[in-house]
Amino acid sequence: MAMFQSLSEKLENAFKKFRNKGKLTEADVKAGMREIKLALLEADVNFKVVKDFIKIVTERAVGTEVMESLLPGQQVVKIVDEELTRLMGGSQSKLEIASKPPTVIMMVGLQGAGKTTHAGKLAGMYKKQGKRPLLVACDVYRPAAIKQLEVLGEKLGVPVFQMGDREDPVRIAAEGIRLAEQKGYDMVFIDTAGRLQIDETLMNELIRIKEKVHPTEILLTVDAMIGQESVNVAETFNNLLDITGVILTKLDGDTRGGAALSIRYVTGKPIKFIGVGEKLDAIEPFYPDRMANRILGMGDVLTLIDKAQQQLDEKKAAELEQKIRQSTFTLDDYLEQFEQIKGMGSLDQLAGMIPGMKPGALKDAQIDEKALAHQQAIIRAMTAEERRRPDVVLNASRKRRIAAGSGTTVEEVNKLLKQFEQIRKLMKQFSDMGRTGGRRGRMGKGMKLPF
Repeated sequence: MAMFQSLSEKLENAFKKFRNKGKLTEADVKAGMREIKLALLEADVNFKVVKDFIKIVTERAVGTEVMESLLPGQQVVKIVDEELTRLMGGSQSKLEIASKPPTVIMMVGLQGAGKTTHAGKLAGMYKKQGKRPLLVACDVYRPAAIKQLEVLGEKLGVPVFQMGDREDPVRIAAEGIRLAEQKGYDMVFIDTAGRLQIDETLMNELIRIKEKVHPTEILLTVDAMIGQESVNVAETFNNLLDITGVILTKLDGDTRGGAALSIRYVTGKPIKFIGVGEKLDAIEPFYPDRMANRILGMGDVLTLIDKAQQQLDEKKAAELEQKIRQSTFTLDDYLEQFEQIKGMGSLDQLAGMIPGMKPGALKDAQIDEKALAHQQAIIRAMTAEERRRPDVVLNASRKRRIAAGSGTTVEEVNKLLKQFEQIRKLMKQFSDMGRTGGRRGRMGKGMKLPF
């Protein structure tokens, strides 16, 4: 299931009460608001948050900006979009960079939320931006925690400072920062210990580390999958440590949305990053306006552009754009480009970022490494004409020949052809958006997707 898919669908149904009406009455608004309220409560959004949100949206929706509007239904959606954005913080909250290096980021959270992994992901993200990060292993309790951090560091090309599992974590943190100062590392990510639940021993240790190293930021990693409980965890950590921000993980899973919509309201602290997958680059800065757009099914064109620019070769992208516009995108192009597109995330996630395309639209277009090898074999077993014009591979005898030549089955050949057609449509939609500047005008003047 794509990010917030269930909540998005329920809100879409609620908005149907407003659509296609020339005028809205107060009763129409209240009926729609009841459905929105239920959708938010079912998404595990904090009750107080829902109550205040519905009150504000209702007050605005029965005002003159809606009642006297030519398209009142659209005005209501606009208000909900604006209020969801405000609820999640209004604007992006960036990581604070210390005026005198190193910037010290203290990572805290419960076990299982992805704290160690996201310490690595953040270090990798900032390394790509030209920083010199250092990871510091202060979790001396969880078996293999230090090894996990070292493996991450090796994959990312980021050094890891550790003093084994018998040293005081407070001393390890201090020594790590001292090393950073000596060696010129300008960012230090301190991976602290977690617990299965909050306890006094854990908190006292975290408070001691904070008092010793005076971190620039204290980032709490919370698991979005546990919904309302993640908000309670955030509130407790914030009360004891005065955190500066939150990393919300596992947003690529079956997330109902409660954490994303409640944490800022309950703690007063911003969500700064979101984890959207298992890969080491599957981390994004959190933009409240973009998230509101995703929740309301409006897509997230700007994040899509960010991902595309990181992954796609510009010269090849320009060639690809021409082919898509001229409808000459072939199976050979598919193989070459798919590796790049795959690096942007799952196709289902990408579909959720396209305005007007529902999350789940490309759920059949998933692929793994083994499947890719099969697809390469199938395409190579085709004639040049078949690769150039996949529509000729319709009769059963051709499919049987290709399956035999590639060591696969006719079913796999059919699946490849279906997937190719889905991706061709997806590419066409990208290309059209680039040409029109974005369906909802959110791409900005002169901006387009690099396809």
